[in-house]
Amino acid sequence: MELWPGAWTVLLLLLLLLLFLLPTLWFCSPSAKYFFKMAFYNGWILFLAVLAIPVCAVRGRNVENMKILRLMLLHVKYLYGIRVEVRGAHHFPPSQPYVVVSNHQSSLDLLGMMEVLPGRCVPIAKRELLWAGSAGLACWLAGVIFIDRKRTGDAISVMSEVAQTLLTQDVRVWVFPEGTRNHNGSMLPFKRGAFHLAVQAQVPIVPIVMSSYQDFYCKKERRFTSGRCQVRVLPPVPTEGLTPDDVPALADRVRHSMLTIFREISTDGRGGGDYLKKPGGMGEARL
Repeated sequence: MELWPGAWTVLLLLLLLLLFLLPTLWFCSPSAKYFFKMAFYNGWILFLAVLAIPVCAVRGRNVENMKILRLMLLHVKYLYGIRVEVRGAHHFPPSQPYVVVSNHQSSLDLLGMMEVLPGRCVPIAKRELLWAGSAGLACWLAGVIFIDRKRTGDAISVMSEVAQTLLTQDVRVWVFPEGTRNHNGSMLPFKRGAFHLAVQAQVPIVPIVMSSYQDFYCKKERRFTSGRCQVRVLPPVPTEGLTPDDVPALADRVRHSMLTIFREISTDGRGGGDYLKKPGGMGEARL
């Protein structure tokens, strides 16, 4: 079917209008810029996953494929002008399994994670990610562990299997104990699954804290600019000799130490110090 000449004219005018509107929205509307940046961020990750899938498929499902994903994602911070500073990487135990616990602010956590991700370490993620197109398949090939949080029995079973995998295959896991993204510049109460896992396997817990993004990213304000984020690796917390009865106190102790560091690195000019001084900011968060 051929378009009559008038239709071509209309399409051309629409294209010219689009080419005019996009730059105008970019420079005149911070909200539009925010949505453009987030759309590109998510779209670019899906595209990179498409490139990674055939490379990872050579090994099949294997935690070593996480190195491929990390290598392909390291450049993303430069596209957005985000400087990621890592401190305390020497705290990672050199040759044993462990459980990493980290605060969870947004999908941008991926940038900090890829910057500091240790070898043979995979995240524990919600099962919905498995169906996220090419990204889900790439994550599955990289050995990411998926948990259905709505089915407590299944989650407990998976965690028991993970505990065995930690010990028999020398794997480390990365867990976000808050359980969901927290955009409020604070730190939610911790769920205890990661701590039960560490105690069951009798392996150390390595806390990692990412500073607040509030000086360059805020979902509520539709703001996304360049900035700096500090990632702090804390000394490992041993679990040898602990029992399930010790888990609540362990989780509270780790959260308190992480919250202290979060406040410190988020008010030193590297992660939303101005925001933390506002009413309702981190300075007024309840423990």
